[in-house]
Amino acid sequence: MKKYGLFILSALFGGMIALGGYKVFFENSSKIISNSQLPYNSSTVIPTNFNHMPTGITTNATTIDFSEVAEKSIHAVVHVKNTSQVGTYRSIQDLFNNRQSFREEVGTGSGVIISPDGYIITNTHVIDNASEIQITTENNKIYEAKLMGFDKNIDIALLKIETKEDLPYMIFGDSDMAKVGEWVLAVGNPFNLNSTVTAGIISAKSRDLNGGYDGNIQAFIQTDAAINPGNSGGALVNTNGELIGINSAITSMTGSYVGYSFAVPSNIARKVVEDLIEFGNVRNGVLGVSGRVLNSAIADSYGISETQGFYVNEVENNSGAQKAGVKIGDVIVEVGGIKISKFSDLKGYLNSKRPNDVVSVVIHRNNKKLDFNVKLSGEEFVGLEQLWNMELSELPKDYKASGFSSGVLIKKNSNSELVNEFNLGKGYVITRINDMAINSITDIKAFKSKYGDSFTEDFRRIELLSPEGEKFSITSYY
Repeated sequence: MKKYGLFILSALFGGMIALGGYKVFFENSSKIISNSQLPYNSSTVIPTNFNHMPTGITTNATTIDFSEVAEKSIHAVVHVKNTSQVGTYRSIQDLFNNRQSFREEVGTGSGVIISPDGYIITNTHVIDNASEIQITTENNKIYEAKLMGFDKNIDIALLKIETKEDLPYMIFGDSDMAKVGEWVLAVGNPFNLNSTVTAGIISAKSRDLNGGYDGNIQAFIQTDAAINPGNSGGALVNTNGELIGINSAITSMTGSYVGYSFAVPSNIARKVVEDLIEFGNVRNGVLGVSGRVLNSAIADSYGISETQGFYVNEVENNSGAQKAGVKIGDVIVEVGGIKISKFSDLKGYLNSKRPNDVVSVVIHRNNKKLDFNVKLSGEEFVGLEQLWNMELSELPKDYKASGFSSGVLIKKNSNSELVNEFNLGKGYVITRINDMAINSITDIKAFKSKYGDSFTEDFRRIELLSPEGEKFSITSYY
């Protein structure tokens, strides 16, 4: 019996030693790992921490609390309802006799209140062709909105609602200062689910989705915050609660979010809004250069060592760039403190500026770094003219050197009829419209003075040259 008692005491004593050893060695070791302290060498551990954020958000290696920013943001984001009249043909007879029946079509999206007196920013595509725009605030109050103006290329529109009380609103942040890897929130109304907040990081900046088709270069902020149909026009918010983007697009094979979301940077959106309020239209600042973005292959073809930047192969007469001293062969490496590695970097920065703004330009010339202050020109200084939603210019030097003697160059074509029906894009040269020879921009101005700017009524025949110099014409099908 004594032997059994001694055996039990020995077992208890051994268990206590084992439990104590576990506490000392294993639990302490686990605690170090869970606190994100990783061994650097045998005697040093380095804690992993996030930078302190001034909004009072609690952040450490394992928890990030966005509740304060979300609470501030959702009250300034609204639901936008767009009612439009859509024409349809009910029979073949209606089609041949051009008798359309109209029905209401409703679309929805989001918007952001940017002033206490009711100015709201959204996407142009959210309110496109609207006959009626209705705003519902986060507290379920409903307002009729007036469209104050829009920029279709930038995809930004400005609305206004009338209210006797001050509204909660969001302050613009500086999107140029946003950094890749920075936390952001997307706030909007996906699938009509009001006041939805999602979180992610900035994945890239100055992202162009269409490769500059017809000259329409965008410079989106790319995030991995979930955005779905209905989020368009909503807010992209930084951890200070500032508006740094207007959510606009996704890239998806399904039509829903798969990991890539895109927002118009706040600096560009704010400039569009300020122009619409002050002038009634958008005024773009022009540097006055044309050229190519460099890579190693292009650099080799020019015989230069720089492989990053914008190579200048033409400087417009009387432009701000020419007056400041920029020359053909210069490589623009920085504008306004923004490094230029792709064309959307340059275009995105200029989209936030207007005529007469002075911007700093850093160039490389003959292996030397030079700094210029360039006063931006207006579009009228570089021979641009609008016709039928096309942007036209005088023939550049390289076209004339290639044998083009007269006509005007299509620099950008946003006219869906001409693009879809005739594949008429940038780079084509217009030489005649109807019975009028077109030799220069002066002739385009004379045509507009004679006929106006109506596409369906005045277009009967356009004669053109392709970028390769081939002659052809297109005839009105109306």
